[in-house]
Amino acid sequence: MTDIATNVQSVMKTIRNAAVQAGRVPESVQLVAVTKYVEAERVREAIIAGISVCGENRLQEAQAKMETIGTYPGLTWHFIGGLQRRKLKSIVGQFALIHSVDSLEHIEEIHRRAEEQQRPQSILLQVNVGNEATKGGFSPAQLLEVLPGIGKFSHVKVCGLMAIPPKTEEPEAMRLYFRTLNTLADKGNALHIPGMELKELSMGMSNDYAVAIQEGATMVRIGSALFGDRPQ
Repeated sequence: MTDIATNVQSVMKTIRNAAVQAGRVPESVQLVAVTKYVEAERVREAIIAGISVCGENRLQEAQAKMETIGTYPGLTWHFIGGLQRRKLKSIVGQFALIHSVDSLEHIEEIHRRAEEQQRPQSILLQVNVGNEATKGGFSPAQLLEVLPGIGKFSHVKVCGLMAIPPKTEEPEAMRLYFRTLNTLADKGNALHIPGMELKELSMGMSNDYAVAIQEGATMVRIGSALFGDRPQ
């Protein structure tokens, strides 16, 4: 079995080192533990070892784990998987942050559900930085076009951007994509949309998160480096 506590400390050390090398404060990078297909008790081990944010891809799996694990001081859950409109009713309000908002239709539905609950929902906008036909997300050009209109949704708090670049085994090949997302955030902020600040950049996974941090990631989504290999 994977020594989860050792892995948590190893990943946190890598995050600290990468941040310092980039001239950043280590605390500016948040570790999101990707807990998809990880049993609740192993997730609990990670929480006890220092994980404070768990990211789930599937609603039913997340709900079951939340119920089993219960509450811990400072523990929050993020939704990082693909969105379906019919499931947003259950996602909104249950997760501190939704990383994977990839369409205006979803933004409208999130706003409607959050308004019903009378509390705003924090989200990240997913950008298809590799322009891949098989992936969702706003294209870089489309993002800058739609941002001003998104500002009108009073119960949606856009906190930043998220990306899943094209898959490769070479971390250095991801640098351009990470830099693209950072640049897009700068361009979005230059629009000075009232109430919107793109502070968060969710990018980087187990094989490339050090490079992502060097390019400005504020959240890294780590699964296998913490829990070992799992089904895809």
